[in-house]
Amino acid sequence: QVPLVESGGGLVQPGGSLRLSCAASGSIFSRYTMGWYRQAPGKQRELVATITTRGYRNYADSVKGRFTISRDNAKNTVCLQTNSLKPEDTAVYYCNAQFAGVNFWGQGTQVTVSS
Repeated sequence: QVPLVESGGGLVQPGGSLRLSCAASGSIFSRYTMGWYRQAPGKQRELVATITTRGYRNYADSVKGRFTISRDNAKNTVCLQTNSLKPEDTAVYYCNAQFAGVNFWGQGTQVTVSS
C-alpha cells in the first residue's frame, strides 16, 4: 500500500492556474511511475499526465501545453501545474502511483473552473 495525499484543488476562474500536489509515503517512491487522472461528473476517469522514474512525461492531448507534471524524489512528491484552465477541466483529480502492474490511488482533490 502506498498512501497518497493530494492537495491544491479549489475554485478558479477560466484562464486561471492551480498547482496540485501529491505526497507519497514509502522509501521506494523513486521506483514508481506517478500520474494524475481526473473524473468529471458522469464521465469515466481519464489520464491527465504521467511521469516515469526517469522523468519521461506523457500528457493527454486536451492538456498539452497547459499542464506540467513534475516529481521530486527527495521529497516523495509529484505536482501538476495547471495553467489556462477551462471549464471542461472541472473534475476530481486523483494522484496515481504505479509499480509492477499495481495501481495506488489518492482520495482526490476537486478542481472547479467557473466564473
